[in-house]
Amino acid sequence: MSEVEVDRLGAVAVVTLNRPKRRNALDAATKAQLRAGLQDVADDASVRAVLLTGAGDGFCVGQDLAEHADALRADPAHAFDTVERDYAPIVRLLATMDKPVVAGVNGTCVGAGLALALACDLRVFAEDATLATAFSAIGLTCDSGLSASLAAAIGASRARELVLRGSTFTPAEAVAWGVSGTVVPRADVEATARALAAELAAGPTAAYAATKRLFAGGLEAALAAEAREQAALGVSSDHRAAVEAFLTKQKPTFAGH
Repeated sequence: MSEVEVDRLGAVAVVTLNRPKRRNALDAATKAQLRAGLQDVADDASVRAVLLTGAGDGFCVGQDLAEHADALRADPAHAFDTVERDYAPIVRLLATMDKPVVAGVNGTCVGAGLALALACDLRVFAEDATLATAFSAIGLTCDSGLSASLAAAIGASRARELVLRGSTFTPAEAVAWGVSGTVVPRADVEATARALAAELAAGPTAAYAATKRLFAGGLEAALAAEAREQAALGVSSDHRAAVEAFLTKQKPTFAGH
C-alpha cells in the first residue's frame, strides 16, 4: 500500500496522505512520496487544481516521532537534514505550483501538518478537527514555513503565542483569527473540498498562478531561517529528552539547554 495516493478526477488531482493508523505522520517514505506526487501533479498540464487531504480521521500530525527518535539516537547532527531535504521542497511545491491547492483538513492537524495546510491556498476544515503548532512540546521551534504562514494568516502576536504555548485550537477559532477556510461537519469535508477544487479548476488558472507568485515573497527566507534554528535545537538535550518522553507518554521536563 502506498503512503501517498494520487488520483485524478478530471482536472482535479487528489493527493491523499495514506497512513491512517498513524494519523498520517510523516516518515521518510511518506515525505518522499508526497514530494514526488506533488511534483507530478505540478508538472501535469491537465491538472488545474489540487486537493491535499488525509486518510482516516487525521489530516496530518507532522513528523513521525518514532522514526525521528531513531535518527536522533543514530546521528543527532543530521537528524534535521529532513527540514531542508523534505519539508522545504514540499511546502515550496504547495505554495508556489502554478495551480491552486485546497487542503481538506479532515481531522487532527498539528505541527508540520498545520504548516502543510497553511501552505495550501484554501482550506476546508472538519468542525471537530484539532489544530496546534505542537513544536514547543518537544523543544523545537516551527518549520515548514509556519513562521511565515501562521503570522501572515493571524498576525505575528497571536502566532507567537500559539507557537510558544503550543495550545490546541479549533477550526472555528482559526477562521475567526484570520485563517481562510470553510468549516463543515466532518462527513462533508471531502465533498466540499472536491467541489471547491473543481470550481478553481474551472477558473482562470494563469491568473491564480500569478497571484500565488505575488504572495510567496517571504517564503524562502522563512524556510532558510527555520532550517538553521531547527538544526541547532536538534542537538539540544531538551529536544532529545522531550522526544523520548513523548514516546513513553511521559511529561517532559525542560532544562533550557
